[in-house]
Amino acid sequence: MSGHSKWNNIKRKKEKTDGQKAKIFTKLAREIAVAIKEGGSADPASNSRLKDCIAKAKAANVPNDNIDRVIKKFSGENNADNYEALTYEGYGPSGVAVIVETLTDNRNRTAGEMRHYFDKYGGNLGQSGCVSFMFNKKGVLVIEAEGLDEDQVMEDALEAGASDFAADEDVFEITTEPDDFSGVRDDLEAKGYSFVSAEVEMIPDVYTVIEDPDLCIKMEKLLDMLEDNDDVQNVWHNWERPEE
Repeated sequence: MSGHSKWNNIKRKKEKTDGQKAKIFTKLAREIAVAIKEGGSADPASNSRLKDCIAKAKAANVPNDNIDRVIKKFSGENNADNYEALTYEGYGPSGVAVIVETLTDNRNRTAGEMRHYFDKYGGNLGQSGCVSFMFNKKGVLVIEAEGLDEDQVMEDALEAGASDFAADEDVFEITTEPDDFSGVRDDLEAKGYSFVSAEVEMIPDVYTVIEDPDLCIKMEKLLDMLEDNDDVQNVWHNWERPEE
């Protein structure tokens, strides 16, 4: 997701988030649980992954009370959930590259569902690495532009260590290297900025345009099925929609 396509994809995800608060919160709660387990701490000050999860939840408008409740729930020793991070790669209609990041407690179930979705909508699940070489991992921070001075935001972002800045429609997009993401986000938060979206993403080098309207519908349905699956945390792709 680079250039003009980046915000459109984020906007689509945000629209789904707004319409499915319960589902997105369930996914974020699972991410928080794994962050606490792997980071060995329920304190975001000493657990950078947990801190990133909290920032992502806040950008999705999850109330602080809900976030605190989840952290408290999974900080005890009685947490029996055993989630495994698995990434699936494949092709959608017209060769659109798709990466699906999951957290699952049953890899056989998840693998079967992923394969079914790709097959059903004209794609195919591939081997690990079959499409990821077309993507770069980047931190992406999106700020609503209304009421803000573009030059000032750009100056603040670059001073914080951002690698790129762009004005796109009604937002500002700030890009960072993955290792710089947390620091840039913290610096901008300290200056009073809030984010529409704040996470490390897989950004494609090239995009695929689907000309056939029927295949566009299939691609849309594939993304919907993937994103609605409880085990799926993130879906990255290089589809550039016709209206973009």
